[in-house]
Amino acid sequence: MNKKIGIIGAGNMGGAIISGIAKKGIYDEVFIFDKNPATASLYAALFSNNTYSAGLFTVASADIVILAVKPNILYSVIEEIKNCIKEDTVVVSIAAGQSIEKIEKAFGKKVKLMRVMPNTPAQVGEGMSALSPNALLSADKDATDAVVKIFESFGKAEIVPENLMDAVTGVSGSSPAYVFMFIEALADAAVAAGMPRDKSYTFAAQSVLGAAKMVLETKTHPAELKDMVCSPGGTTIEAVKVLEEKGLRAAVMDAVKACVDKSRSM
Repeated sequence: MNKKIGIIGAGNMGGAIISGIAKKGIYDEVFIFDKNPATASLYAALFSNNTYSAGLFTVASADIVILAVKPNILYSVIEEIKNCIKEDTVVVSIAAGQSIEKIEKAFGKKVKLMRVMPNTPAQVGEGMSALSPNALLSADKDATDAVVKIFESFGKAEIVPENLMDAVTGVSGSSPAYVFMFIEALADAAVAAGMPRDKSYTFAAQSVLGAAKMVLETKTHPAELKDMVCSPGGTTIEAVKVLEEKGLRAAVMDAVKACVDKSRSM
């Protein structure tokens, strides 16, 4: 039986989720609510006539309800919809830093809950999402698999224990920002060497994309892939030497640690 999906919030991440579901065609009966009705209607148009830009309580009555809202309004939304949530409803929260325990407490009753940390590349179908089910949802494999399927519609998705969510924030939730900085630095260096700005971004971004794809598809250790590029006495090993001297690895590790520590303190 096809489940009804309700999505509250059609911002950047909510929109990515909706677009992924539509593109993959995994669900047809989708209910969307956003504070801007025009935005909800725009996303509803991606589906067939069985998808609706609907009122908040209609959306909250779906089989799987995705709370694609920011932490500062999460609990006010829960307060509004908690009486609509049925025993078999699966609730999904993508609000950063909000624990399963805290969300469960806000509902004030037993609820099947999935906490998710996606990242912004979901907007182009290349997201990385970490999913942590609560105890009640963990006992329902079919429901858990249904949620994983949604998040796999716009990238990769992995089930992780909740105690790893802070590490997830450091390595994937926030890391697109680090990578954007690296791409910008590569491009700036290419401009300094005489390359036009528009071409420098293309060369830098495609190189990062291709390198990442090699890691994922070849399953080869990154160090081995690096060694394959470094010819004896060549140009690449000279660049690698400078990166090591400047402490690239330590800087990245320290940055991720700072991110994880901040996440734990929130």
